[in-house]
Amino acid sequence: MNTHTPLISIVIVTWNNTAHLSFCLISLTEQTFRDFEVVIVDNGSTDSSTSDLEKRWPGLDLHVERLNENLGFAAANNLAAHLARGKWLALLNADAFPAPDWLEKMFQAVERHPEFTFFASRQLQANAPHLLDGAGDAFHISGLAWRRYLGFPVHQFGLESEEVFSPCAAAALYSRQAFIQVGGFDEDFFSYHEDVDLGFRLRLQGFRCLYVPEAIVRHVGSASVGAQSDFALYHWQRNFTWSFVQNMPSGLLWEALPAFLMANFIYMVGYTMRGRGKVVLKAKKDALRRLPLALRKRKEIQKTRKISAIELSRIMEHGLLQPYLLGYRTRKVQKSLLAE
Repeated sequence: MNTHTPLISIVIVTWNNTAHLSFCLISLTEQTFRDFEVVIVDNGSTDSSTSDLEKRWPGLDLHVERLNENLGFAAANNLAAHLARGKWLALLNADAFPAPDWLEKMFQAVERHPEFTFFASRQLQANAPHLLDGAGDAFHISGLAWRRYLGFPVHQFGLESEEVFSPCAAAALYSRQAFIQVGGFDEDFFSYHEDVDLGFRLRLQGFRCLYVPEAIVRHVGSASVGAQSDFALYHWQRNFTWSFVQNMPSGLLWEALPAFLMANFIYMVGYTMRGRGKVVLKAKKDALRRLPLALRKRKEIQKTRKISAIELSRIMEHGLLQPYLLGYRTRKVQKSLLAE
């Protein structure tokens, strides 16, 4: 039995992901930074993705927890965080493939910037590595969030280290102590927007996030359920509503409320025109049905807040139409790239 306490615990939650998990683990065997363990939570897979993993990967300090049912991304990561022994939690999706120096660059950022508590990777699209999959997450006053520079060319964008609102949990590093302190992911979210919600609660405690452009990961994205599925749409629309209600400080709430209501209206109309209004309507109904619980959570979250509303507002995005023009801006940048 390995009695060494690793510095970093890499956490991977997998569900029916045989096609990608092996490539992810190969990437971990190639890491130049070696002081880590790997904690895998199999979220009730019905395929053979985690069969005999310990035997097949003897070179990794590997612990596999196999669940009988899918508890959701949030609950499975929380379980892994409590099983982990490291001081730092490196969350990694099964369909994310880090460069050999990913952990090394992440930990260099930890050592150089002790004022930061969680860290975002530079994500490239696995199937189009000349395009970014994200450079940390941006958060809008409306409650909407997005991956910065998604779909933008890698040689022009996301090149500088800077503070961001939060990381995409597909490839992120958190202080385990801070993660546990704020309660980890909200398990009622199940999946989608849970990493933004976690980042919000960390922010409310005064913790800060740094984007590390040297820490590179190739990411497939939504490999299990599909980015455009009804499942993804439902959970995103429900969860961003809960996150706004629970986390937005009173000092910002009335300023943010018109933008929040506008976002809900725009998406309701937009998806209805695409024939998917029933999914969004169900998401909003379910969000409202559990509004009393969200308000109870809000009371507890706001009671321990350590950052002022003004400080929090500075790291948010405020452009009225900004969230709705992201696709247009991405297409414009890609078109100009083709024209070069």
